[in-house]
Amino acid sequence: MKAIARRTRGFTHRVEIGGHRLLVDEPPSKGGNDEGATPQELLAASLASCAAITLEMYAERKGWDIGPVEVSCEYEPAERGSPTAFTLVTRLACGEEQVERLRAIAAKCPVRRILEGEVMFGERVEIVTAAGAAPGD
Repeated sequence: MKAIARRTRGFTHRVEIGGHRLLVDEPPSKGGNDEGATPQELLAASLASCAAITLEMYAERKGWDIGPVEVSCEYEPAERGSPTAFTLVTRLACGEEQVERLRAIAAKCPVRRILEGEVMFGERVEIVTAAGAAPGD
């Protein structure tokens, strides 16, 4: 998987993911134009949508009608030395006997596993000319 962010103006960036495009920005209070969600909001959206899709796929495989699925994700950004806090609220139209299993399944969504696990970062900086080509190209 690969995501590419390219500045369009100010802090507004066009992000390309596969064949999809979206805008990411900061609010005016942080110097942005508010033309898109902030990167932190996208993280919360990724967690909420991943949990919802994971629930829906599981319920479909089980043949369960869980009605419309809504997952909201609130987050409190981390202060130095403390963790970021996410609060997920899931709304389903299902029986009590299914709730615990669905809660356990939602906790196993791929985005949550990434956030709960250890991550590693590889980084490099490539110098480009004003025309956008790397030196020596």
